[in-house]
Amino acid sequence: MRTDPVAVLEGMYAAEAAYLTEGDFAALAPFFAPDVVLHQAAALPYGGDWRGHEGMAAFFAAMSRTWDVFELVDQAFLATTSPLVVLTHVHARARATGRELDFPILQTITVTGGRITEVRPFYWDTAAIAAACG
Repeated sequence: MRTDPVAVLEGMYAAEAAYLTEGDFAALAPFFAPDVVLHQAAALPYGGDWRGHEGMAAFFAAMSRTWDVFELVDQAFLATTSPLVVLTHVHARARATGRELDFPILQTITVTGGRITEVRPFYWDTAAIAAACG
């Protein structure tokens, strides 16, 4: 397993893209610490805190049910030591409505011992995302 925080994130993003087409959390699990916590804004269709590998598997399943397309179009690493700060431009299409959106997400991601331990995404407009998802 890689220990460089940026390499860990890049590997995880590649595994996430594969998950969205294959639906297998096993490829993602090694990137996350067993006690990982993901904090999503409550207003999102997949909002709340997701804990541990079981929680992360449930989160990715919820994301897959919500989005037909979720592409990380462009990423900029604003801080490359833990916690990392990543600005991502996303192109997405909601399964329920077919509506397409382009939006930024700013994330802080803590990596300890080569694994992601905490993720805090900040969406520009959670109301627009929730509305697009129906």
